[in-house]
Amino acid sequence: MTKRPSSAGFVSKRHRILAVVHFWAPTFKWGISIANIADFAKPTDKISYPQQIAVTCTGVIWSRYSMVITPKNWNLFSVNVAMAGTGMYQLARKIK
Repeated sequence: MTKRPSSAGFVSKRHRILAVVHFWAPTFKWGISIANIADFAKPTDKISYPQQIAVTCTGVIWSRYSMVITPKNWNLFSVNVAMAGTGMYQLARKIK
């Protein structure tokens, strides 16, 4: 007679997989936002338009995506709002 795995074991394994995949990517993305905040002290001539446009667009696109997927990923949403905000701030500094 073989032992059938319980559904509780399946659920916990599933949640462990989701935690690994859906937790670490947005968490490491905070490094980009933190680096962008650190760059607030840089002179505006050192700010790159293409880089800040990429950071801003990434933040806007992925913020929207994080709200349409199931389950909603609030860590992904918050990091991308921060990315969009810091990117827009840097672009505003550069344009002035």
